[in-house]
Parts: sequence; structure tokens; C-alpha cells
Amino acid sequence: MTPILLPDLGSSPVTFGLWHVGVGERVLEGERVAEVRIRGAVVDLPAPASGTLSEQFARPADTLHPGQILGTVAE
Repeated sequence: MTPILLPDLGSSPVTFGLWHVGVGERVLEGERVAEVRIRGAVVDLPAPASGTLSEQFARPADTLHPGQILGTVAE
């Protein structure tokens, strides 16, 4: 399994927005899987690998920290 990590976006707080893919759905590496909000801007997060989204840990409005695991992709 490959974790979906929140990158260091250079600012805080970062708030989780929403998932664009549901658990069990196939994703391609680099495909947009989720979004976070930072200072009113929306930042898309890509899939770190191709496979199936197997877990979602982040929920809308969660406050996030760099390096936090948001979900996992099973290859």
C-alpha cells in the first residue's frame, strides 16, 4: 500500500476539502484524488501510485499537518 501524504505547502492551517475518488475506485498515478484548502485557495492532491483507493482517513474540515497520511492506495 502507498500512503497519500499531505505535502508541506508552506503555510498553515491546511483544511481538508473533499475526496474526488471513493474507496474501492481505481486511480492512476498523478490523478487528482482529493483537495485541501489553504488561505482560501484550493490545492489538488494527486494519487502517489496507480491502484485502488483503499482507505480514507481525512474528512471534510479536518485540520491537517505536513506529512499526515490522508488515505492509502493499494497497488
